[in-house]
Amino acid sequence: MRYRHRRARGPLADLVDVLWSYEGPAQPHAKERLLPDGSMELVINLADDEVRVYDRRDHTRFERLPGGVLIGPHSDFFVIDTAEQQRVAGVHFHPGGAYPFLPLPAGELHGLHVSLADVWGPLAGELRERLISAPSMDARFDVLESALLRRLAQARAGHPAVEFALRELHVSPRRKIADVRDRTGVSERRFIELFRRQVGLAPKLYSRVRRFQAALRRIPAGTGVNWADVALACGYADQAHLIHEFRSISGLSPGEYAGLRTQHLNHVPIQ
Repeated sequence: MRYRHRRARGPLADLVDVLWSYEGPAQPHAKERLLPDGSMELVINLADDEVRVYDRRDHTRFERLPGGVLIGPHSDFFVIDTAEQQRVAGVHFHPGGAYPFLPLPAGELHGLHVSLADVWGPLAGELRERLISAPSMDARFDVLESALLRRLAQARAGHPAVEFALRELHVSPRRKIADVRDRTGVSERRFIELFRRQVGLAPKLYSRVRRFQAALRRIPAGTGVNWADVALACGYADQAHLIHEFRSISGLSPGEYAGLRTQHLNHVPIQ
C-alpha cells in the first residue's frame, strides 16, 4: 500500500492543500463514509473510468460517474466504494481554493459530485490519460500541478472579504460570523452571497462544518473520552449540542465515531 502527498507550490500554494495519490489493495470493508470538511476535492480513478457515489441509506443504489469527478463542498457525509480506491490520484483544495478553477459559482456544487468533463471539458480526459501514463507518483503530482496552472491562467480572483473571513476562521474557528463580517465592511446579504459563491457553503454552515472538524481532531480512538470537555473546547453549548450536531453531520454519535476512527479522520469504515 502506498499513499503519498505533496504540498502545492508557487501560485497554487494558497489554493491547494495537497496533491495526493494512492495505490494498494482494496480495503477489507466495502464502503466508507466520507465526512465533510468544507472544502472541495478533485478525484481521478486511474484503474477504471468510473466513480460510484452511493445512496447514504440504501447502498444497493448508486450514481455512476466517469473516472474523473469534482466533489463539491459537503455539509454532511457521503458514501464511496473502497474497491474504486486501488489506484487513484487527486487534489484536495483549501476551503474556497477551487473557486478560481471553476466556470460556475461554487455554491452550485454544494453536496454534489460532478463529472470533471462537465466542468473542464476535454482537459479532463487529457488529464486522466496523462496521469495513467505517469511513471511515478511524483510525475503524477507534476501532471496535476501543470493542469491546475493551465486553468489558473484563465482564473478569476476571489473577493477580499471572503479571503479575509477564511483566514480569520482558520486561525480562530470559534469566532462569530457576525464579528468577522463586521470587520470586512460588507453588508450581511452581500457577504453571504460572496461567501457562498466562492466557498460553496453559507458562512454559518461553513462554520458549523469547521467546528465539527475541530471536534474530530479531539476525539481519540476507543473509549474514555470526556465529551463535555470536547464540547467546551470546540465551541458547542454543551455535550447534548455536540452529540446532536455530530450525528446530524456524520450520521454517527461521537462515541460510535470513536470506535471506528482510523488515522484518516474523515474516512470511516462501514462494517
